Amino acid sequence: MKSLKLLLRFLTVGGLVLLLLIPLMMVRGLISDREFYQAKAVDRISQSMAGPQQVVGPLRVVPWQELRSTTVVGEDGRPTTRQDTVQGYALQTPLSLSASGTLKPNLRRIGVYEVRTFEWGANVSAEFAPLPLAPVAGRTYGQPYLVLGLADVRGLVGTPSLSLEGRPLLIESGTGALGERMSGVHAKLPEAKSDDGTIRLPASKLQLRFVLAGTESLGIAPIGDSNHIQLQSSWPHPLFGGRYSPHDSKVGDAGFTARWEISSLASATQAQLGEKGKTDLTQRRRLSEAGGYEAAGEDGKLSAIDSLDVHLVDPVDTYTQVDRASKYGILFVVLTFVAFGLFELIKRLKIHPLQYLLVGLALAIFFLLLLSLSEHIVFWQAYLISAAACIGLQFFYLSGVLQGWWRAAGFATMLTALYGVLYALLLSDDNALLMGSLLLFGILATIMFVTRKVNWYELGNELR
Repeated sequence: MKSLKLLLRFLTVGGLVLLLLIPLMMVRGLISDREFYQAKAVDRISQSMAGPQQVVGPLRVVPWQELRSTTVVGEDGRPTTRQDTVQGYALQTPLSLSASGTLKPNLRRIGVYEVRTFEWGANVSAEFAPLPLAPVAGRTYGQPYLVLGLADVRGLVGTPSLSLEGRPLLIESGTGALGERMSGVHAKLPEAKSDDGTIRLPASKLQLRFVLAGTESLGIAPIGDSNHIQLQSSWPHPLFGGRYSPHDSKVGDAGFTARWEISSLASATQAQLGEKGKTDLTQRRRLSEAGGYEAAGEDGKLSAIDSLDVHLVDPVDTYTQVDRASKYGILFVVLTFVAFGLFELIKRLKIHPLQYLLVGLALAIFFLLLLSLSEHIVFWQAYLISAAACIGLQFFYLSGVLQGWWRAAGFATMLTALYGVLYALLLSDDNALLMGSLLLFGILATIMFVTRKVNWYELGNELR
């Protein structure tokens, strides 16, 4: 029966651990709510300014209209001929595409939430080969024009400058025949019809300059046969995603520079442009919508066309860090309760289950303090203040529970070490698993070392 009392004591402590899962899960639910509100803040900025940007183009387009005769069988069984009008377009991608410019980052705030925005001062040049279009019976070619696809046209700041062989062209809204496939702007090209109805667009070079604002990320589709793209910014924490990694990149405290050299042989963008359908090639999703930073390398989740992506990310994202920390909450509770249990049994000092519960709640409140403080100050300061407050509270309370300041100081030292290791785990994404495994192994080894000579049967018999 006395051994059963020892088992009952362990079961009681285990039940308290399970009970403390409730406040820990409530804290994690609160973290999810705050992440949702942050996403709403990004939506508000996107609605008032512009969302994530996707650039597709420039492209040369020649619309056509064709009368086709179709034989149909009427209700009386007699065949009749019907004239149908079919519309389409010829699409040409550039021989070479060069894009460069500076991403100017900016932070906008809505309440306690920060949203990363940018302005791209773009300098785009493209070279097109001649495009001959043979006459087709019943087909009439329309006015050729140039198209630049943009995810959110509202992001254009001022009036873009477009010149073809040194001659300026007027840029207009819409993408003409490509309206079902992309949003953006277009510019009419000079007529190129001959007397026999043949269309021949000459070889040409164009220069396009514009400022494009957006939120969080920029994607550029390498649609040319040869693509040379270079971006730079003062933002020190870029995330390069999409289908194509930079050929060369430098990232430092002063910002980043990145360069891409992409051939059409290594790209599927031209084939994707030629596919029929109503897929919006300029529609773009945010990383948070597609599953977080892990989606950065899976471009299909972010846009319908292959592109190279640059995301302006926060390496110390508040909610991600707090969420990662909260996952270790149950470990904190278990380790503290194990220490209490060993101290109670070895030192013959009775600790009431309610005292266990209060200590566990003090451990859980740390994550709530960390969440609320990190919304107003930098993460490391919020972590330091939250940890100091909880350790100080535990030290003061345990000095009475354990009947001694030195005993309370020992537990406070243990908690300080745990908080220090947790912070190291949060800072080290690459080594988090290794450090966590070594921590658990070290704790288990310590417990086994301390209890290696304990006679558990004797302890059970001494319980009253």
